Amino acid sequence: MHALIVVAHHDPQSLTHSLARHVAEGVSGANPDNSFEIADLWAQGFDPRFGAADLAVHHRQAPPPADVAAEQSRIDRADALVLVYPVYWWSMPALLKGWIDRVFANGWAFDFSADAKLEKKLRHLRVHLVGIGGADAGTYARHGYADAMKTQIDHGIFDYCGASVVTSELLLDSEIQEPTVHLEAARVIGRDLFDASRCSDAAQDVHHCQPASVNAF
Repeated sequence: MHALIVVAHHDPQSLTHSLARHVAEGVSGANPDNSFEIADLWAQGFDPRFGAADLAVHHRQAPPPADVAAEQSRIDRADALVLVYPVYWWSMPALLKGWIDRVFANGWAFDFSADAKLEKKLRHLRVHLVGIGGADAGTYARHGYADAMKTQIDHGIFDYCGASVVTSELLLDSEIQEPTVHLEAARVIGRDLFDASRCSDAAQDVHHCQPASVNAF
């Protein structure tokens, strides 16, 4: 089984990058036949700006640009997609959002036209979300940020394309929490990655398979 781990942070020494590496360690440690690829969007210089070429793709007037096609091929090779990112203003960073804007394009992630029913083309894709937040669980619960993020990201993006969000984790208190707590949680996420995916296939309900969130979130 192969995992594509996408990380969106400019600093390779950041907690975000460390968490991505620990997810990868968990994946490979769970089974010697497992493999992974880490897509470091900042290091590879991915351009997150949705421009004229991307709009032409959306209108089915042109094929995807080379950088977009390369990312789509990466996802096509993966059995699981893992997004690891810091929470910026109660959402994902612009770099990762722009990656989704451009890569999850009409004709590849879904088929939409004004005179036809929406076709969700990523029903085979299993997604795992790992957000790193500085605030505590009480703040997320009190203001409804957690539910808002699930609505916007889990449902609004991935369900629209038919992809199943198998696990959706927020690792909180990241500025004061001992890093080893979150690093171990990331390793467990990687270790259980494909067990969770199989559970999703069997249950047809990702919430039945979702492990307890870190910090009781």
